[in-house]
Amino acid sequence: MKKTIMALLVSLVLSFNLNAATDLNTTSQSELEPLTGIGPTKAKAIIEYRKQNGGFKSIDELKKAEGTAPATLKKLSKHISVTQKKKEVPSKGRISSSIDIN
Repeated sequence: MKKTIMALLVSLVLSFNLNAATDLNTTSQSELEPLTGIGPTKAKAIIEYRKQNGGFKSIDELKKAEGTAPATLKKLSKHISVTQKKKEVPSKGRISSSIDIN
């Protein structure tokens, strides 16, 4: 009984992970490689583009990173996503200062 419950739990967790979109701005090279149309070379190009340009702003920007064909991009778009970095907004009305007492 315990083995059956554990098997169900494991399969449930795996199914959530399979349905989650791969984020181009946070995913590692090894996580990108298994995607349809992406291999080691394209995954490395994606990571390099991300480093040089501060991340992707849209899925379509993937074309610039490594020349993805439109048909491949269409297939990939169901499995990838792009999150935007949140900018820190300074608090209004707060002034910070430091005093060096030497």
